[in-house]
Amino acid sequence: MAAYKARLQEFDQLMSEEKIDLRRVQKLCFSGVPDEGGRRALFWKILLNYLPLTPSQWNDTLNKKRAQYRHFVEEMVVEPARLSKKNEGSENHVADHPLNPNPDSQWGSFFKDNEVLTQIDKDVRRLCPDIMFFQRGTDYPCRLIVDDPDVERLHRRVTYSSLKASTVTRKGLGVTKVEATNCRSSVVEDYHPLPPGSEAHWEVVERILFIYAKLNPGQSYVQGMNEIIGPIYYTFANDPNLETRAMAEADCFWCFISLMGEIRDFFIRTLDESESGIGAMMKRLMNNLKHHDHQLWNRLRLQDLEPQFFSFRWLTLLLSQEFDLPDVIRVWDSLFADSSRFSYLIQVCTAMLVLQRDVMLENDFASNMKLLQRYPPVDVQVLLSKATELVEVTGTESSS
Repeated sequence: MAAYKARLQEFDQLMSEEKIDLRRVQKLCFSGVPDEGGRRALFWKILLNYLPLTPSQWNDTLNKKRAQYRHFVEEMVVEPARLSKKNEGSENHVADHPLNPNPDSQWGSFFKDNEVLTQIDKDVRRLCPDIMFFQRGTDYPCRLIVDDPDVERLHRRVTYSSLKASTVTRKGLGVTKVEATNCRSSVVEDYHPLPPGSEAHWEVVERILFIYAKLNPGQSYVQGMNEIIGPIYYTFANDPNLETRAMAEADCFWCFISLMGEIRDFFIRTLDESESGIGAMMKRLMNNLKHHDHQLWNRLRLQDLEPQFFSFRWLTLLLSQEFDLPDVIRVWDSLFADSSRFSYLIQVCTAMLVLQRDVMLENDFASNMKLLQRYPPVDVQVLLSKATELVEVTGTESSS
């Protein structure tokens, strides 16, 4: 207990400095960030380059960024809904129609938004199905939306009957765009609307991802981004500091933007084989495994168990689907604190393989495939300790 209190004091001392030493932050956070006092939410904002290293600038930065996000909500969610409501039954609305070739046609915008919203809506409803958090109502709904009867909720704009649902598929290496199917997700039927004036947490995440897609039309939204934003939003929306918890949506948006700026190439098929692409990351993983455990590496090679069969998801989604949410959050403490992000991710994935080596050396192809695609329960501290050992063995720079 005394050691833990001393550790809390180390975090607090860092926050009291006139200029925060980033290396000290990384070293401290690498071993895990405590939840108490909102420390994890705060230090994630520092590690994700949302907050500057000068605490005296935090209020100005937060006020500016939160106001900017509010403007995005008004511009991309609220105003289009009000305009659509206003134009119903007007001459302009009658003159406009789904086949109107005019680039200013509201129908053109509707179809584009609906295609993106269809995928986002399905994905956010699946977030962390083992816990009820995202289905519950937030204490801080967006008043711009819930208090205005002319503003239709994003999930109510999704027109499943008139448009085909979008499904992201993976062919070989790389993310394709969406493919159409005629299926309406059964998940949609399982969700019941909250009372008027309320919003579920998944609705907040849906809004963030929709705005991100609107701001990044070249890439838009790709399935899996919901798994990246989920742990960030969960951490901020559970901040014990109620004042900052109320701003979880805006703060999550900017941290997600920052993180996606670092891993964006993982989601772009044409960049798979670039130095920053997912194909290159998988090669690095297998090279690292070969260095540390040649026998296991050779076993996978002889079984033709290609890294894309299991490690594509591990790497692209930063292991967010491999462990329970509390363990994912603990892993992300170390990933965000890695000074050479995301080389430590390679080490953690290598450790996941090495920890299962005895079983995998005995297994056939099918058993190994099943094991790696549904990784067995593990003590995450044991996993991270093993990963840290691997970092030291290779001489790779780390924050430990």
